[in-house]
Amino acid sequence: MIAEVRIELKEGVADPEGRNTQKALELLGFSGVEKVRSIRVFEITLEAASEDARGQLEEMCKRLLANPVIHRYSIQIK
Repeated sequence: MIAEVRIELKEGVADPEGRNTQKALELLGFSGVEKVRSIRVFEITLEAASEDARGQLEEMCKRLLANPVIHRYSIQIK
């Protein structure tokens, strides 16, 4: 089974990578870019039934992939 895990910053948390990318795009002449947000995406392949996989993925997010203070995450099983 393959799952996609998206890790993004919570609203109100500064995103310097997104802000720097937006500035670079503007310097390259791309106008009209209102906002850029950085998002990490992990594609994880598991050998587990879907109920077990979701629990494992939740634990992965809580213990390693996301910082609960500044991140939110979503899991999509493909």
